Amino acid sequence: MIHETAIIDPAAKLGDNVKVGPWTIIGPDVVIGDNCDIRSHVVIKGPTELGKNNTLYQFSSVGEDCQDKKYAGEPTRLVIGDNNIIRESVTIHRGTVQDNSLTQIGSHNLLMAYVHVAHDCIIGDHNILANQTTLAGHVHVGDWVILGGMTGVHQFCHIGSHAFTAVNSIVVQDIPPFVMAQGHNARPRTINAEGLKRREFSTQQIQNIRRAYKLLYRSDLTLNEAVAQINALNEPQLDTFCQFVQNSSRGIIRP
Repeated sequence: MIHETAIIDPAAKLGDNVKVGPWTIIGPDVVIGDNCDIRSHVVIKGPTELGKNNTLYQFSSVGEDCQDKKYAGEPTRLVIGDNNIIRESVTIHRGTVQDNSLTQIGSHNLLMAYVHVAHDCIIGDHNILANQTTLAGHVHVGDWVILGGMTGVHQFCHIGSHAFTAVNSIVVQDIPPFVMAQGHNARPRTINAEGLKRREFSTQQIQNIRRAYKLLYRSDLTLNEAVAQINALNEPQLDTFCQFVQNSSRGIIRP
């Protein structure tokens, strides 16, 4: 299960049935859960924790020091959940003490080739980050988000659950849940209706989400007036939508 050319620090902890390919390097303060498949030429540096059933492809670099110039060698962490696929040449950096000293990735995510996840990013579950997507520091991504290839996300931006960005989008403000965005800079285009159907949202739920989108983006209402009318729809799925919009610190994307 462990190739003879792999270099594994004695202080690293590997679970049951972990595979480690040739020329892979695993440093101290690394914990790898059961049934992980670490392919060839992977570098994992700690403090880093991987859950179960993760697959890391060749040349990925996981848990490296961040590129923030303020970083001074503090013992920050990277925590990754279960059942993630991390493809070729993905880079994931640990956090900084200026935030919570933590970069965190949930479970069931697909990070395609050349994705970069910078320091202090928080990523939820069931997300797809397509090839060459780049997240700057402190970015938060919800659940069931799809970021199209070569999407670039500015530091401190938040992307709500079930959002979608088109290929080559540049995100400099927050994207609310359910919204499809595209462009330089990314602008709202419509709701992610097809994604919601795949996740078994009902026709009524999707209609209410569409109404909420129109109230926010296609009416002459102020932000507070739009939120009040969205709340009046009495759709529980829209509670997080309203909370996201009201709590946005960078401001939401605009047409």
